[in-house]
Amino acid sequence: MQIKELTAFLEEKAPLQYQEKYDNAGLIVGTDTNEITGVLICLDSTEAVIDEAIEKKCNLVIAHHPIIFSGIKKLTGKTYIGRTVIKAIRNDIAIYAMHTNLDNMLDNGVSEKIAKRLGLRDLGILDPKSEYLAKGIQVGTGIIAKTAEPMDELSFLHMVKDRMKTKVVRHTGLLNKPIEKVAICGGACSFLLKTAILQKADVFITADFKYHEFFDADGKILIADIGHYESEQFTIEIIHELITKNFSTFAAHFTKVVTNPINYL
Repeated sequence: MQIKELTAFLEEKAPLQYQEKYDNAGLIVGTDTNEITGVLICLDSTEAVIDEAIEKKCNLVIAHHPIIFSGIKKLTGKTYIGRTVIKAIRNDIAIYAMHTNLDNMLDNGVSEKIAKRLGLRDLGILDPKSEYLAKGIQVGTGIIAKTAEPMDELSFLHMVKDRMKTKVVRHTGLLNKPIEKVAICGGACSFLLKTAILQKADVFITADFKYHEFFDADGKILIADIGHYESEQFTIEIIHELITKNFSTFAAHFTKVVTNPINYL
């Protein structure tokens, strides 16, 4: 089976036109007419991941984050991006990314995965894209959902920490009211705080809030920052399931490399 046959299928499930304008999803490195020998699925395509692909005889790496995000002028091997791309090319390994096109899906989307791990119900798009909403298609950023029953804030935060397997949850002060409506956005989504408040969410689960941005909760919502890697780490399960449920002519592997660049002491 050729790489382009698999990527065409993936783009039916998460169309490239759904990605944000700044993004670079799709085939980034490699030749799409090569026969697939194996697929390695990861969050970030790093040198260690390419080494793992070589070891497992996989000639296609599917990542969530694009290794090349914006224009680059030199590939000299002096940066991790350059070294990763050069190693992939030398070993005839293709790199494909499913990023904000996967983020913006309701079904099999990144934020939906979080909502399901938390046992939430009545899922909808937090910030729908108007051009698709008019067509009756659920496309947009984040998820708005409800808990099965009201939960006190501390119990909810402990549940999030446990089920999302994060070492720390940075959060604003407790508001002493039950959690019933939940806004979620995997990755860096502080820009959606006002939307979460307008949607009357009791809590907003996301990542990468800056110090001063926590003040913007202003007593109206509980912010729960669970970390970027932690919020997206189960994205590889979405991609793996899409592939293994529909193809059996090659092996699809989860990476064993933890690509989180952040360590906790």
